[in-house]
Amino acid sequence: MSLACGIPLLECVYCLACARWAWKRCLHTAGHDSEHWGLATPEEFEPIPRLCRLILAVYEDDLRDPQFAPPGGYSIDPDQVLQRKTYDDTQGRAPPYIIYLDHENHDIVLAIRGLNMAKESDYAVLLDNKLGKRKFDGGYVHNGLLKAAGCVLDAECDTLKKLTEKYMDYTLTFTGHSLGSGVAAMLAMVVVQNRDRLGHVERKRVRCYAIAPARCMSLNLAVRYADVINSVVLQDDFLPRTATPLEDIFKSLFCLPCILCLRCMRDTCIPEAMMLKDPRRLYAPGRLYHIVERKPFRCGRFPPVVRTAVPVDGRFEHIVLSCNATSDHAIIWIEREAQRALDLMLEDEQIMEIPPKQRMHRQETLQREHGEEYKAALRRAVILEVPHAYPPSSPYGTFDEERRAETSSLSSGQRETWDQLIERLFEKDESGHMVLKRSQTIPH
Repeated sequence: MSLACGIPLLECVYCLACARWAWKRCLHTAGHDSEHWGLATPEEFEPIPRLCRLILAVYEDDLRDPQFAPPGGYSIDPDQVLQRKTYDDTQGRAPPYIIYLDHENHDIVLAIRGLNMAKESDYAVLLDNKLGKRKFDGGYVHNGLLKAAGCVLDAECDTLKKLTEKYMDYTLTFTGHSLGSGVAAMLAMVVVQNRDRLGHVERKRVRCYAIAPARCMSLNLAVRYADVINSVVLQDDFLPRTATPLEDIFKSLFCLPCILCLRCMRDTCIPEAMMLKDPRRLYAPGRLYHIVERKPFRCGRFPPVVRTAVPVDGRFEHIVLSCNATSDHAIIWIEREAQRALDLMLEDEQIMEIPPKQRMHRQETLQREHGEEYKAALRRAVILEVPHAYPPSSPYGTFDEERRAETSSLSSGQRETWDQLIERLFEKDESGHMVLKRSQTIPH
């Protein structure tokens, strides 16, 4: 009798649990992810719309007659495109990219396009990964994206070195969208670790803007490189929120809503503390900029607001069940909303009327605040016991002896230099030229 009563009771509990989960998931909106973050300023957000335009330029067949040029937006001078590489040039080892010399903004930009759904080689880059397969600088990264970054950097090392030495006051910026964002983030990390290869370029001159970023590095790297790497997310974009490995996402591309719902259910059952302590779990890299411009439940729009932070916990962990989850991933929509957001910032603060001395003071204050927030994020990573969050010499404390020994081993023994990366990926042919090793060749 008690057994018969127990079965309906279990069913009720199960139904209530499912209803509670569905209610929480449906009520979770994109605004919840960044509701406690600070507002971005025009000074820090200014590069993003023009970098989106440079990424769009990689898609153009003719830069003198662009198809994607927004009216009144940032215009590109075709004569300042120093390199333009296609799939034929990269032999499918990396997405197409351009190197652009932006004299107006004192910037050297390497911009990489996103996933081309018609190119098998792009899928090969995504599928070249396995959970915990590739260690880098004391953390874990996506293996295929790191290899693609190595190919790009090996091809353009001399060009970038000459440019950084010739234009000493120019920044060196890597940017990309979707697949290209992961490659750009890997590029920034490898360059920071091997600055001598680019004429001892200073770390503060190296920047990365990952647009609609892929989750490509472990949490300790995402936080530690937040002073170099920035990620830009539009509203409900699914990719920065999907912890499912990239190779599984794009294997199931034609049933993407199914995999998002299944992953959403699975992550609901995993405590956040357990997620943070998984060293192999990958995250969106660096400092995050979240563009919010739609009201919940499609009840209209409001002027786009940009919030920014270097979060440790709550780093886009929850998928937003929205019909815009895929459309918000499109670079053309991100460029449009980013420009709108910047225009509103400039209009509200009337920044063009600020005296130069005051503007410089604002910039210094912003850099100081970012530095303090960056240090606070590192301290919080240690408090939350994020694996390998900081090397043993950390001023913010260390872990227990076992973890400290593991961290030391990872940060020193597993740290891959430029030479090791290139040696692992490439070999010399009979004519003395560097070619991809056969074991690393991407199938076509």
